Amino acid sequence: MWYLCVFYHRLLDYRRPEVESLAELFAGPGSGESVEWRMPENHNEDSPFHLVRLPGDERLAAQVANRSLLVKGIYELWGHGTTYEELEKSVMEYPDERKLPFLTPDSTFKIIVDSFGKAISSQEQNDIMKSLTYIPFKGRVNLKKPDHKFFVMETDDYGSNNGLPPVAKRTVFFGREVGAADRHLLPTYQLKSRKYIGPTAMDAEMAFLMANQGLARPGKLVYDPFVGTGSILVAAAHFGAMTMGADIDIRVVRDGRGPDCNVWSNFEQYKLPEPLCLLRADNNLPPWRPGLKEMLDAIICDPPYGVRAGGRKSGGRKLIKGVKGPYTVPDEKRDNHIPSTAPYSLAECVHDLLHLAARMLVMGGRLVFFYPVLRSEDGAASPQFPEHPCFKLIASCEQILSYRYSRVLLTMVKVGPYTEEIERVAEEQHREFRENHQKWMEEGNLHSAVFEPAQDGKPDKELKPKYRGKYV
Repeated sequence: MWYLCVFYHRLLDYRRPEVESLAELFAGPGSGESVEWRMPENHNEDSPFHLVRLPGDERLAAQVANRSLLVKGIYELWGHGTTYEELEKSVMEYPDERKLPFLTPDSTFKIIVDSFGKAISSQEQNDIMKSLTYIPFKGRVNLKKPDHKFFVMETDDYGSNNGLPPVAKRTVFFGREVGAADRHLLPTYQLKSRKYIGPTAMDAEMAFLMANQGLARPGKLVYDPFVGTGSILVAAAHFGAMTMGADIDIRVVRDGRGPDCNVWSNFEQYKLPEPLCLLRADNNLPPWRPGLKEMLDAIICDPPYGVRAGGRKSGGRKLIKGVKGPYTVPDEKRDNHIPSTAPYSLAECVHDLLHLAARMLVMGGRLVFFYPVLRSEDGAASPQFPEHPCFKLIASCEQILSYRYSRVLLTMVKVGPYTEEIERVAEEQHREFRENHQKWMEEGNLHSAVFEPAQDGKPDKELKPKYRGKYV
């Protein structure tokens, strides 16, 4: 069955990949690729109204909608039209065997009038509900806990300044709610009420989206090698996954801001299972023993790319240049010793992350991470993403941060085993990628490109296009 999937009008690139990942989560391997999409007539892809066919029954649709952050609701579409006369004709043509089971005398129902791109007054809503006399509702009205919810959704003729290109015509939909989102999640986990956060703490909504892309669920082990204040692990733990993290800064994972304000206190605040462990570890020199591999179900992280916080690796400048040899920390200083570190370029960081994921993820495991992209003068991005022979890129979702740069959430699935031959091929791909595509990834270059003064003294905001979705 084709369902009407209504999205929240935000993070447009993330919407379909999230639904496909959740279909994979609830229906099993390969289900995400079986999801089919098409648009209602006269609607652009950036419209919140999409038609979707899922590889399962209504139960799957309800599970996807309830877990999703960006799906407002999934509906069995009974009819649609550009006018209410066309809507009546369409609903009347919908098969009675699909409608009548939800219109029985012993059931309760509720009708909700919703809109996008316009406001509908209370009087207009009442008039719309009274006009539905052609639908044989026989049950009782229950506004608090109805057995069935029916929605009338109306869109307007879009103008030029409402966030969508002016191609969609006025449409009226009528359908039965199959599943709806649980938006109580975000107020509970919002950063402003969290005990321990930092300047780069991941926004709660984005952290939960990343957890959905990583298929976090009970029985799965999720690892964040750049754990920071633990925002991503909090989201994964909420969905029941076992978590573990690492960070190069011992002060973050061990001390925080005191015994009652640290990573552990964030999990205690939400009554979530604590991480299995938090390691002081360097992504450039991972602590795993040589024979250990394929133990993680997902790696979900936000690597440092040098805009707000630069990456660091062990060694120090003198040690890396060979001016100073390796040293051993005396026993009496081990408890409070903070090792020296050196700059860690994005190119090297991403290479090490792919190498770690190829070795430690199980087959079918997911690597989910953010990757920065510089935007051209016309405000568009034409990124070249890093590759690895063990992984298949299944989703790339752009989030525009400014006119000059954005970040793309990459979701990769491990499709091949990790071998010495694969490692050699990956090294060659990394060298080619670093030399030919991403010279700006070196230390400091991205920061300079983002914060350099505007040319001719003109602010960037004057150059922003009114429409920030995909151009048609």
